[in-house]
Amino acid sequence: MSALTQRCKALFGYMDQLVHRIPSVPRDILTTALLLYAAYWISGILISHTGGENNSALVFVLAVVCISFFTSGYAYGITASIVGTFCINYFFMVPYSAFSLSHTGYPVAMLSMVAISCIVCALTSRVKQQAIEAVRREKNTKTLYEMNEKLNAEKAAIQLQSARETIRGNILRAVSHDLRTPLTAISGAASVLLSSEDILRSEKNASLANDIKADADALIVMVENLLSVTRIQDGTIPLKKREEMLEEVAGDAILTTRRRFPNCHVDLELSEDILYLPMEPMLIKQVMVNLLENAVRHSGSQSGILLNLFRQDEWAVVEVRDHGKGLPPEVCQAVQSGRPLSRDLNGDSTRGMGIGLSVCQSIIKAHNGFFAAGNAPEGGAVIRFGLPMKESDHE
Repeated sequence: MSALTQRCKALFGYMDQLVHRIPSVPRDILTTALLLYAAYWISGILISHTGGENNSALVFVLAVVCISFFTSGYAYGITASIVGTFCINYFFMVPYSAFSLSHTGYPVAMLSMVAISCIVCALTSRVKQQAIEAVRREKNTKTLYEMNEKLNAEKAAIQLQSARETIRGNILRAVSHDLRTPLTAISGAASVLLSSEDILRSEKNASLANDIKADADALIVMVENLLSVTRIQDGTIPLKKREEMLEEVAGDAILTTRRRFPNCHVDLELSEDILYLPMEPMLIKQVMVNLLENAVRHSGSQSGILLNLFRQDEWAVVEVRDHGKGLPPEVCQAVQSGRPLSRDLNGDSTRGMGIGLSVCQSIIKAHNGFFAAGNAPEGGAVIRFGLPMKESDHE
């Protein structure tokens, strides 16, 4: 029995595919004609077996219902009701094979037949439209449910990422606070050693004490900047901007870099415009120092480094160029897309990388500026950031 049912379903599906390959208008006309002919044929069989008893009206009403169900719109069902009424009068009512309204009750019967058929046609079409509408609403509900699930998943991912960033910031602040005290102690101890005559008698020991103090001071500055950056990212403290000349900040950054790298040669190229703009000078200086130190450490050369300052429309642009091996494609893509660089890309895990490109991005973003990185056609890395010449209206 189940095998027969499966075969019937397969046959019905195949026939349905064949029927729906026909365009809608010819298919509806053919359906109407076939069902009216079937009603005529069945009515003829019934009247031959029942004699004068006439059941053709019920057969044609059933045909109209089927036509309304299988065709689109009201036109085919109404047309079928009119044609069916004519066929009943002509073929299945006395006098047979003749159209007549002279008999008592014939006009009322025909009008009633047309009215009933039209009403049934309208009701059937309305039910079919409601079924179609229900299917459409079900599809829309399913689509909305899937979209809602997707949005919930994205929301959960964003919340998880936010929680991770919060934990990361908290750990960074805690570590920075814990590092600041011992670093200050190391710097102070190095200063005491440098004031000791026993240390100064040995050039090697004096050089070693100088290196300890310089590295400790650099780490103290880095820790202070990390604390400032984490507060800026959390929005707990605003930037303390003031009008400052970018050229002076760049000069201080070059001096700081030369103190750490005495053999480093940095060319400073200035535009004719005086770049006087609002900024947090300590943070912008640290960005420049970080970029210059990265150029020294990772370009493979301490010469040919260019720090270029110029104005571009309403932006003060700072550009650092070197002639080294350039930046990896992953770093360029991450900076170009504006997403934070991961630890394995920005080099924060490597000693001497300063606060890292990712934190530089955060500082420039807090200044409502832009940050870009790439490689020059002739070779070497090009890192550029821009600061607005004027405060934004919303600040």
